[in-house]
Amino acid sequence: MNSNLKLAWRNLWRNRGRTLITVASVFFGVLLSTVMSSMQEGSYSSMIDNVVRFYSGYMQIHHENYWEDKTINNTFVVNDSLLEIIQNDPYITNYTPRLETFALASSEDKTRGSMVIGIDPERENSVTQLKKWINKGEYLKLRDDGVLLGYDLAKYIDLDVGDTLVLVGQGYHGISAFGKYPVRGILKFASPDLNRQTVYMELSNAQRLYGTGNRLTAMVLMIESQDMLNRAMKSLKKKLFPPYSVMSWSEMSPEILQLIEGDRAGAAMTKGILYLLVGFGIFGTVMMMVLERRRELGVLVAIGMQKGKLALILFYETILIGLIGVLAGFAGSVPVIAYFFNHPIVLSGSAAETMIQMGLEPLMYFSWAPEVFYVQVITVFAMTVVVAFYPVSKAFGLKVHEALRA
Repeated sequence: MNSNLKLAWRNLWRNRGRTLITVASVFFGVLLSTVMSSMQEGSYSSMIDNVVRFYSGYMQIHHENYWEDKTINNTFVVNDSLLEIIQNDPYITNYTPRLETFALASSEDKTRGSMVIGIDPERENSVTQLKKWINKGEYLKLRDDGVLLGYDLAKYIDLDVGDTLVLVGQGYHGISAFGKYPVRGILKFASPDLNRQTVYMELSNAQRLYGTGNRLTAMVLMIESQDMLNRAMKSLKKKLFPPYSVMSWSEMSPEILQLIEGDRAGAAMTKGILYLLVGFGIFGTVMMMVLERRRELGVLVAIGMQKGKLALILFYETILIGLIGVLAGFAGSVPVIAYFFNHPIVLSGSAAETMIQMGLEPLMYFSWAPEVFYVQVITVFAMTVVVAFYPVSKAFGLKVHEALRA
C-alpha cells in the first residue's frame, strides 16, 4: 500500500500543470461553497440576533394567559422562588424585567397609539444594549421620571428632548392611567416598528402610572447562544409551574422562523446547483487527466502491471488531489471569512431599504460557525471520492491495443 501511495504521489508531480488544474477545481469548490454557506448562515444569525438582542431576548417568562390576551391584567409578581430559579439556572446568563402595555402618546395637538415599556435601565441595557440607540438626549437612570421616545414617534407628535409627553391609557383592572413626563432622549432603531411606536420609561414609574404595584408582564431571559436554546427551554419548563409560562423567541416571532426556514429551503436548492457544478468541474478535470494519460496507462499494462494495481494507483491519485484541494480550500476560505466576519458588507440603495423595512440592519453578515467550514470540506471531498471511481473503471476497462495507438 505504501509503495502504491508513493507511486501515486510521484505521478501527480510528473505533470504539475495538470495536477494544479485539478487541485484548483477542488479548491474553488470548497472556497465558493464555504463563502456561500457563511453568508447564508450569517444572515440567519443576524435575523435571530435582531429579534433577540433588539427586543425579545432568547426567552420570556409570562403569566400563562398573557400571550393569548395581552392585557395588563395578565401580569405576575416576581417572588423569591422565581428569582432563585432564574439566577440558579445554568443556561441563563442575564435577565431583565418589563411591564409592557399600550397608551395614547400625545403632545399639544397630535396623538398616536404607542407601546409603553417599563424597564430597569441598567438591566435592560445589559440585555438589549438600549443605550446605544440614543440619537439625541440621554439614557434613563434608576427612578428617573422621564421617558425615551422612538425617533418616528417623536417626529410625528412633534416632541424633542426636554418637551413634555402626555400618556393616556387604561391601568390594572380598568383604572385610569394618565401622566405627564419629560422627554429625556430620542431613540433611533434599525427597526421601523420600534421607531414608530415605542415609549420607554423607568419600571417603577410605569408601575405607578398603571397601578400594577410590583407586577410585570415579562421577564426577558438571555442565554449564551442559539445552540443552547432547546436545552434552556427544557430546563426552565421543568421548574416553572402555573401561573408562569416560558416562551422562546421562535414561539413569540414565528414569522421570523418561517422566513428563515423558507430561505433555507431556497438556499439548499442553490447550494445543490453549486455542488453539481463543482462536481462536474472536478469530474471534467479528472476525466481530462485520464484521457491524456491513456497511452501511458496502456504501456504500463503492456509491460506487466496488473490492472487492479493500476486502478488503485489512479484512485490514490484522485484522492490525494481531493485531499490537497479541500485542505487548500479550507486554508483559503479562513482569511476570507475572517475578513467579512469582522467587516460586514454595508448594503445601500433598495437592498438597504428592504432590510430596514424588515426591521433588520442594512448589513450582510457572515458566519464563523465551525459547520460552515467542515460541512463544505466533507461534502466536496466526498464528491472527489465518488469521482475517483471513474479512473478506476477506466483502468479495469482499458484495452491495451487501443490505448497504445492513442
